[in-house]
Amino acid sequence: MPTSTAIKGVSVHELNLIGAGKVGQVLARCWWQAGVAKPQRILNRSTDSAARAAAWIGAGAPQPADQPFLPASLWMLSVSDDQIASVARQLADSQVLRPGDVVFHCSGAKASALLAPVKASGALIASLHPVRSFADKEACAAAFAGTVCSLEGDEGALQALETCLHAIAAETVRIRAEDKLVYHAAAVFASNYLVTLMDTALAAYQAAGIPRDMAQKMAEPLARLTMDNVFRLGPEQALTGPVARGDWELVRQQAAAVHGWQPQAGQLYDAMVTLTAALAARHHSAK
Repeated sequence: MPTSTAIKGVSVHELNLIGAGKVGQVLARCWWQAGVAKPQRILNRSTDSAARAAAWIGAGAPQPADQPFLPASLWMLSVSDDQIASVARQLADSQVLRPGDVVFHCSGAKASALLAPVKASGALIASLHPVRSFADKEACAAAFAGTVCSLEGDEGALQALETCLHAIAAETVRIRAEDKLVYHAAAVFASNYLVTLMDTALAAYQAAGIPRDMAQKMAEPLARLTMDNVFRLGPEQALTGPVARGDWELVRQQAAAVHGWQPQAGQLYDAMVTLTAALAARHHSAK
């Protein structure tokens, strides 16, 4: 079971969790192990799921349905985006919040303004979004150091959360609330849509008669080397292929073939040609 090791000079926050999603569990475990936050109560869809979360975190206990929350200096809302506003209203109505308490959610797309109801009590609000995949929470918690976390909200809340995040060796960046949707779209492009793009590539190989296991062997080294080049050389220098070398006749023929195979993939191909041409133009203008 994880244990806590207090850091000298860093105050230990009481932490209550509303919702026990993977992000919330990972942050709670990392903060508990670093000695910067002590999980107290966990409210989740069921008492059993809250108990499982507490066991994995190594601290805390399910919130009894018939009892008020214990006071806490940190309140983390690890719930789905469409629940944040209603949970904030319920928390504000509970009258458990104190001036200076920090209430934050973990949505990448939504701003801290959804938490506005709690400000009537003097609480401070923020949003905190770790930029990484949480598919495997065990691996994520073990390798959280170095994770970049974006923050926006009240200054006092940001300072408190930055202290907690720096204590677990995370990096922080502040963003504007009005930029959150485009900011989150960047993560979607870099992660979610990258998966879709690779799935489309594998499907195209299979449409050309290549078995899926062989298609994966062909696509993997291409994808890994390309991503390595993107971050080592930059996108302009990493770009290769028919658009980069200006082979527009091949591009035209290939687009027609892809449209004939799968119309939606053809639309994707066309959109990628437009963006790739702009990238190639940047490369040539920089020479």
